[in-house]
Amino acid sequence: MLIPDYHKTEEFQNRSRKLAEIRHLGVEPYPHQFPPTHKIDAIAAGKEEKEIGHYDDAASGSTKSVIISGRLVLFRPMGKNIFAQIQDETGRIQVLFNRDLSKIFGFSPTEELSHLKFIEKKLDLGDILGIEGHLFITQKGELTVFAKTTTLLAKSLLPLPDKHSGLTDKGTLYRKRWLDLIIHPDSLAKFRLRSKILFALRKYFGEAGFDEVETPVLQNIYGGASARPFSTHLHALHQDVFLRIALEISLKKLIVGGMQKIYEIGKNFRNEGIDKTHNPEFTMLEAYAVGWDYRDMMAFTETLFETLALELFGDTKLRFTPADEATAVVIDLKAPWKRVSMKEAIRIYGGIDVDPMSDEAMRERLLQETHIDPKGVKGAPRGALIAMLFEEFAERHLIEPHHIIDHPIETTPLCKLHRDPHLRKEGLVERFESFILGREMCNSYTELNDPELQRKLLLEQAEKREKGDVEAAPLDEEFIEAICQGMPPTGGVGIGIDRLVMLLTGAESIRDVLFFPIMRPEEHA
Repeated sequence: MLIPDYHKTEEFQNRSRKLAEIRHLGVEPYPHQFPPTHKIDAIAAGKEEKEIGHYDDAASGSTKSVIISGRLVLFRPMGKNIFAQIQDETGRIQVLFNRDLSKIFGFSPTEELSHLKFIEKKLDLGDILGIEGHLFITQKGELTVFAKTTTLLAKSLLPLPDKHSGLTDKGTLYRKRWLDLIIHPDSLAKFRLRSKILFALRKYFGEAGFDEVETPVLQNIYGGASARPFSTHLHALHQDVFLRIALEISLKKLIVGGMQKIYEIGKNFRNEGIDKTHNPEFTMLEAYAVGWDYRDMMAFTETLFETLALELFGDTKLRFTPADEATAVVIDLKAPWKRVSMKEAIRIYGGIDVDPMSDEAMRERLLQETHIDPKGVKGAPRGALIAMLFEEFAERHLIEPHHIIDHPIETTPLCKLHRDPHLRKEGLVERFESFILGREMCNSYTELNDPELQRKLLLEQAEKREKGDVEAAPLDEEFIEAICQGMPPTGGVGIGIDRLVMLLTGAESIRDVLFFPIMRPEEHA
């Protein structure tokens, strides 16, 4: 068995020796339970309470009593007292240990080792402590807990990284997220905000009458997007199965079954590249509403973003300072958002009018001015070329919230053809994608419910797959069968939760909002 390198360090050896000594002294270093009465931020919020007095009041036990727990992050002996700081997930607070009045739970002092000496000699930065004591304000005005009883909750055997120089490598931050959360309060706050965002999402959909559902992650046939799947083997049934690449197909089957408004928040898995906005494992929200179309879903979605901003920040205007920019960007999530067709966006933001251009002219523009794989360009139909031009020349300019509407049919096989006869003739579908800060935030359709057309389009996808397109989905006859039972008019939307969290926390990379992003072994940023 390989022994990890940290076992060989002097610090680990010293702390392991202390652990043995603590046990020998009769103190349990890893007790079963310690319920605190207060979080540190709640104590700080009540700083002006009359119950909070001064040192002598706390020493006599006449001030407000609290029970807190947290990690020891600062330690400073000063004569008959020791000043320290304890950190929980909400913040830090100063703690005072006194030679005469502070006790260690479970420890019987000796002539050589008093309670205060135990604290000074046996505890280390990083240890987790439970403190029962009384609040007071120091002469310098700092809120402090006068510790009466201290319980060792977990002896740490490895030191924390140095705050200023010990944890700067991004790869280490992502791989050892627990250290990032301990050392960087802003990182912890970001992930706590992610939790609040998910809660607010569920509240918004619940109040709108949507039912939350759960559908399988393992699937016999994958579909609902263009992506290469992850596969595994199910030994019980002796068959290969796939991790889902989208939530869509299962949710539409539930719509056929009679559910009217549904949504799911769940993991998708796509065996594709990794960059600032892509991770092979990511979280999506998909929602479907019977009787709606893409314009209904457009209004619902922009109001969702507006509601989230107001609930989380009390304002629809968000301020961003990109890492490579000198000036801040302010965007306003207030509805309604700009609505621009894909071809208009290429003309307005990319300076290219695609209508008079031949397919060959579009190919030449892409091949000469972008880094797109030439193989994908040469055989692409007109609609796909238009989509490529949008991605390369217009997308990055969509800083303010935009709905890009009316896409070419080649971009999706699951969307309804446009109801406008002229746009239908052009091969456009009722689809929108929403963009903020140049990033796609969500994707929506008036859902295709014509089983004959649906089968035709999925057959085309299956043929692409047979010709070597690894991102094209196989034909799902069971899905076609479900649509044949009758699917009512429906609007659907998919929202990338990780990108939404990036937006609302100001994160530059998707890795900053995933607890444990996919990493190479020993990867460094």
